[in-house]
Amino acid sequence: MSEEREEQSLIKKFEKLAVLNDPIDPALYKKYDVKRGLRNENGTGVLVGLTHIGDVVGYEIKDGQKIAVPGRLVYRGYNVEELIKDAEKNKQFGYEQCAYLLLFGELPTKDQLERFNNYLGKYRALPNNFVEDMIMKAPSNNIMNKMARGVLASYSYDDDPENRNIGNIVKQCVQLIARFSTLAAYGYQAKRRYYDNKSMFIHNPKPELSTSENFLRLIRSDKQYSRLEAETLDLALILHAEHGGGNNSSLTVHVVSSADTDTYSAIAAAIGSLKGSRHGGANIRVVEMMDDIKANVKDWSSEKEVSDYIRKIATKEAFDHSGLVYGMGHAVYTINDPREVLLKAKAKELAKEKGCMEEFELYDLIERVTPGIIQEVHNSDKRICANVDLYSGFVYTMLNIPRELFTPIFAISRIAGWSAHRIEEIVSGGRIYRPAYKNVMSERAFIPFTERK
Repeated sequence: MSEEREEQSLIKKFEKLAVLNDPIDPALYKKYDVKRGLRNENGTGVLVGLTHIGDVVGYEIKDGQKIAVPGRLVYRGYNVEELIKDAEKNKQFGYEQCAYLLLFGELPTKDQLERFNNYLGKYRALPNNFVEDMIMKAPSNNIMNKMARGVLASYSYDDDPENRNIGNIVKQCVQLIARFSTLAAYGYQAKRRYYDNKSMFIHNPKPELSTSENFLRLIRSDKQYSRLEAETLDLALILHAEHGGGNNSSLTVHVVSSADTDTYSAIAAAIGSLKGSRHGGANIRVVEMMDDIKANVKDWSSEKEVSDYIRKIATKEAFDHSGLVYGMGHAVYTINDPREVLLKAKAKELAKEKGCMEEFELYDLIERVTPGIIQEVHNSDKRICANVDLYSGFVYTMLNIPRELFTPIFAISRIAGWSAHRIEEIVSGGRIYRPAYKNVMSERAFIPFTERK
């Protein structure tokens, strides 16, 4: 047997042992009232903390029952929709204001925003030799992996990385907010060169530009973008910047920060969480599903044809046979996802500019027919709505952003929320997270080595 075949055989044995010994009887979860996924039986999250940072409103509890209400996304007590409207009215890019609000708890004045933007601009460029030593010499086929490594490598370029003084942590967080778009763009360029055998373009970020403008400039060979393109990406960044402390990656920041570790370790852990397909990778699944729908539905305007195919997806007869219609449904929002409403409006505006209205109408049709189909298939009256992922991938595609950058864009946005949650944990947490796991394995008599068979 060759060495390679022997190794494969050994791995198969390891796999068999793991599968054999780790399954737990589902009935035991109910017996011990285990809150699987930190969720209560009615689907609400287990309350594990308090926060000032953000709120996700999709229902109210009355007499112990969940009552659906129109969705609201709240940052530091302010409805995000109002922040977006005000930025549009003043012809501003709003993500930087959003980051300031999340970090410091108040909306910035003109002078405060100008100073904050200047500081971000100063740190958008990576440290000396970082690009060559940390990105080009160790490229990755996965940009999220490269970003996590880039964050951990940043520890070595910090003169005082272990300083837990709040001022120092704020400084570290703001500098990471500034650099995230550059880390993602350069990681993508390295992938193009070393994995895709394409040309690589390393442009310098411009300090005076917003996060969305710089990112579009850095990923494009000609550095060109339209105002509408930058505004659309800016909107997506605002909408993804924070989503309550209970989402998986923000909870990760709280958990890791509660152990009293450094900023870079906490943020790298959050990237690892967001990288998961159950968290940050959802919009890619929507786009893949849409590819499948467009390939199998001849008339995109036919409600019957589209409905018939969505029904096949929901009954596990089509696409990935999971029964999931990606981009539909949310753990909190029921009547509507406010992020989806706002991004859909911008998507329509961009679709008109890009000549993609036929495709936009297909998305809109899917949004309208799917809730009823899912209710029918599952014989349920549970109300569901489209979530932001339904349109985010479509928007990024119209912006000519490669799919491997969809989840990194999420990280570029969410670093603001992660930073706010890290600071809040350091200031107000005070205790290491230590939930309980019930051991359901009986104790056994030990078998000496010489007696094992």
